[in-house]
Amino acid sequence: MQEFSAKIHETQAGHPAGAPQPNARRSRLLAAACIAVAALTLCASQRLLQTAALLSARFDAPLWVSGLLPGGINNAAPAAAVTQSTAVAARAGGAAGGAATALTKDFDITATPADIRVLMEEAATEFAKQSRDGDIISKTYTKKDGTQSYGSIAVRNTTATRKVDIQKTLAEKINLKIDKSKPAVLLFHTHTTEGYEILDRPWYAANWSSRTENGAKSIVRVGDAVAQMLERAGFQVIHDTTIYDKQYGGAYDRSRVMVRRVLKENPSIRVTLDIHRDAIHQNDGGHVKPVNTINGKKAAQVMIITGTQEGSITDFPNWEQNLRFALQLQKRAESSYPGLMRPLFFCARKYNMNETPCSLLLEFGSDANTLDEAVYSGRLIGDSLAKLLEGYAAKT
Repeated sequence: MQEFSAKIHETQAGHPAGAPQPNARRSRLLAAACIAVAALTLCASQRLLQTAALLSARFDAPLWVSGLLPGGINNAAPAAAVTQSTAVAARAGGAAGGAATALTKDFDITATPADIRVLMEEAATEFAKQSRDGDIISKTYTKKDGTQSYGSIAVRNTTATRKVDIQKTLAEKINLKIDKSKPAVLLFHTHTTEGYEILDRPWYAANWSSRTENGAKSIVRVGDAVAQMLERAGFQVIHDTTIYDKQYGGAYDRSRVMVRRVLKENPSIRVTLDIHRDAIHQNDGGHVKPVNTINGKKAAQVMIITGTQEGSITDFPNWEQNLRFALQLQKRAESSYPGLMRPLFFCARKYNMNETPCSLLLEFGSDANTLDEAVYSGRLIGDSLAKLLEGYAAKT
């Protein structure tokens, strides 16, 4: 706009005062056009950001390539992926637009996000010639799939010596205080390339893999949904989207380095969640998807994993605190969205959960679920977690 204005002044300055100016009318028209373009640009900027987000999902291109988001999605090189609300909003359907929509009273938690609708439309064409190589079996897990239950809460205890008294543990206090003015929750993905089916169909094609480094299609998109709901409730979230499983072995060692660094830089963090998806493959080749209908929409069932110190598993002093927190989240989620949760998995494992109290691993569905089902569950868990953490937030 400044460049166009300079050219207009230069043209008019070439004529003495009062002399005929053959270019004046053209200059005025050009100035008016510039003003109109500027106004349209301002009005359309929000829509442009939304469109850019959809295109980023379509062409696997991050928004920082186009320069539409200052500093990029991650405000760093794309490999260094610790980010907060900008990336969440971008992958959720537009930077400013996505965030604004999420903050309105009209926000529909069951609605399929715009970016996922685009992926589904493309997949319907791209996969039209795929052949059926195996069955996808829908299964709804219930309390019967656990080893014990109390009320709506089920636990599958695979430890050799540890006993879980669900009622007693729920009554025990958690040493947890949340400051909503500072980062309180860290989300990350040790197996970052885990992905999902795009289309909801009762079969899978063997020549297609759901694993992807594109965060718009992977488990990272589920983390975005969790973060979005937490931020709607006023909690500050750090969502690390670094890829740790380009080589599968050693992924937990690599993510541990990040966890320790982020906790050191942000001592206010009280909750860390490693967000995954499961893979349940039967001997007959069938792929199982844990699913239930919540408020009229299919949701990928979620399994909380929490560990303990037992046998060869040592250096896990906070496991009881983690178990208390896990049971409270299980209870809150089941109370808000009955049937969302698989039985809590209690095992002799660490999975980096020994790094801080209130640290859990969550499995959102399996590779047989759709991305839409998993993202929906991300919203439900994010909402449930926000309600739980509100009880531990410092009152102002």
